[in-house]
Amino acid sequence: MDVLADTLRDSVRRALAEDLGTADPRVDADVTSRLSVPAGRRGMARLIAKSNGVLSGLDCAIEAFRMLDPAAEVTALRRDGDRFAPKDVVLRVEGEMRPLLAAERTALNFIQRLSGVATMTRAFVDAVAGTGAAILDTRKTTPGLRLLEKRAVLAGGGVNHRIGLFDQVLLKENHFGFAKPMGYEDVVRRCVLAQDHPVVAEARDVDEALAAVRGGASIVLLDNFEPGAPLSAAVAAVRSAARSLGRKVLTEASGGVNLRTVRAFAECGVDRISIGALTHSAPAVDLSLLVEGVS
Repeated sequence: MDVLADTLRDSVRRALAEDLGTADPRVDADVTSRLSVPAGRRGMARLIAKSNGVLSGLDCAIEAFRMLDPAAEVTALRRDGDRFAPKDVVLRVEGEMRPLLAAERTALNFIQRLSGVATMTRAFVDAVAGTGAAILDTRKTTPGLRLLEKRAVLAGGGVNHRIGLFDQVLLKENHFGFAKPMGYEDVVRRCVLAQDHPVVAEARDVDEALAAVRGGASIVLLDNFEPGAPLSAAVAAVRSAARSLGRKVLTEASGGVNLRTVRAFAECGVDRISIGALTHSAPAVDLSLLVEGVS
């Protein structure tokens, strides 16, 4: 089963149904087009960029058009991950006008939102170029659209963190708090020994970071460390402790990261920087659909 393809089709179907007010998307539910556009009239539409950005969600837009008009002729002129500039045409579609107009807003909503995520991700990736630090997303995603938004992060050159609660252990402050009376190191070790998933352990200071290494964590998440000497010292301490145990432990920074500060974090030597804003605060990119009747 292709989970991403199923998610894409289901997301587009639900979005169209929401806009058309029907359990299953029906073109005749668009009262404006039904009353104003002659049946069988054909049209051509071009999806045009109005700003700079990085493309993502192209297949969502294509699915929206084809779901309402399976005979629509769709030509993609760009691929996800491509940069675009104002006036660039990224997609052309020809088919019956009624379904084309009914799918217009859904197609735009997906591609504008997902291109926004890809565009913000690329800005962060460009900002840390040459440092060796990877830019990661988080679980701060739009409910129901996580797989699509995480794919948009990949289109922007980022790296996916865990997809959900099922594919990685991520021990945070609340987990350690409720795990008392076990100590920090014992909590980490228990998780490492109990399963095969990598264990990421959040550390608020150097002592916790070193306990995470001793407990067997694969990644130490240095949370809310100030970039500069405090973070650099924590990274060095983790690497030194890992070497003494004959292990490789990655370091990750999070908290207080934005486009102005991200390079300072990266220059402290961390391997990864996780940024919730990639998905929870990315502004939509401006694209529009120019529609013309052809017959």
